[in-house]
Amino acid sequence: MIPRPEHLCELPRCPCEKIAGMTQHWSAPSASGPVHSTVPVPGSKSITNRVLVLAALADGPSTVHAPLRSRDTVLMAAALSSLGVGVADREDGGWDITPGVLRGPADVDCGLAGTVMRFLPPAAALAEGEIRFDGDPHARVRPMTTVLDALRGLGADVEGGSLPFTLRGTGSLPGGEVTIDASGSSQFVSGLLLSAARYEKGVTIRHDGKPVPSLPHIDMTVQTLRSVGVEVDTGVADVWRVEPGPIAARTWHVEPDLSNATVFLAAAAVTGGEVTIPGWPATTTQPGDAVRGILERMGCTVTLTGEGLTVRGPEKLSGLDIDLRDESELTPTVAALAALAEGRTVIRGVAHIRGHETDRIAALVNEVNGLGGKASETEDGLVIEPVPLHGGTWKAYADHRMATAGAIIGLVVPGVSVDDIGSTTKTIPDFPGMWDAMLAGAR
Repeated sequence: MIPRPEHLCELPRCPCEKIAGMTQHWSAPSASGPVHSTVPVPGSKSITNRVLVLAALADGPSTVHAPLRSRDTVLMAAALSSLGVGVADREDGGWDITPGVLRGPADVDCGLAGTVMRFLPPAAALAEGEIRFDGDPHARVRPMTTVLDALRGLGADVEGGSLPFTLRGTGSLPGGEVTIDASGSSQFVSGLLLSAARYEKGVTIRHDGKPVPSLPHIDMTVQTLRSVGVEVDTGVADVWRVEPGPIAARTWHVEPDLSNATVFLAAAAVTGGEVTIPGWPATTTQPGDAVRGILERMGCTVTLTGEGLTVRGPEKLSGLDIDLRDESELTPTVAALAALAEGRTVIRGVAHIRGHETDRIAALVNEVNGLGGKASETEDGLVIEPVPLHGGTWKAYADHRMATAGAIIGLVVPGVSVDDIGSTTKTIPDFPGMWDAMLAGAR
């Protein structure tokens, strides 16, 4: 394991004892009745790691308020620190970021974080010296060729096509135009966009391939760039142009992580209860916001006010036929709901999640069927038929969203246990504690 600065992981902000390689078997608690709770959710992982990269490349110091402090974001902060960026803890749980001259030698531990392994290399290509990247065992099989080949095309010296790989920088990068196939992940585009303004010629990215999944995440990246004065042209479909120029320093306030929040809203849905997430934004680029329409289609009552989002579960959930291409990170949660619903559910448009932390399609089918369910794979998704489930072990595959899907099912199916609840620290610092606190309101 590549060492990381200890000051970035002070307890209780980051439960580092629960991270890579330390599995934790967990008996998923069943709800004693409908869950009634208000659940504050930590900041968005997607926004936090985008903000950290931009703050590291900015013209002056930035402050990040209410960031997510989880394994993925702490790894990003540690990696930036190792490259010469000042990353200081704030008493309120935020970070003060002071840009510095990026330089190696440095070792970057990506863990299993797609945002680290795909967002940081384009920034590290601006460093002087050698930067070595590695991560968890499964991270070594996650797609990286698209980003690394693109960096080579923009003038970077890269050795390797997947983790582990090495970048050798001279302190700048020419940039220019590059054509990629981003059908495997929107992160390929976002990673290149985030650092593009610092390249001598900026960057023009052209996508050539099947449709790009999770387009809202690219919209999030573009909006974040524009908020710090970066010129981004999105006038042509599948083409993104970033002009070279400065990145402004600013104070950031990170929204709650809506994808993480969906798990707690699902508790209301499956138990016929009511859960409120405070601070749900009225407008957002987070794909997790799509859960509002999904839960309504499944029979829930969904209300958004200035106080937050409230979901009230129905007596019985309904199955649905849905394309989740743009919100594919919600697939495990929707699959867990579907396994407990009445009626057939078809999930489409998510072939690319086979390359996430695990092959999520195969994993969901295996685990639903392992509890007596009836699920099957399709070319770009899965089908779940309504049949009664029984207890058993739900495997997480070191995947945070697989683990939380098992927790949802365990609310109404006695005897479910998750083999690695520690994997949830990737995006939720203390999921078991938050889950128990929510269930204290069951009645």
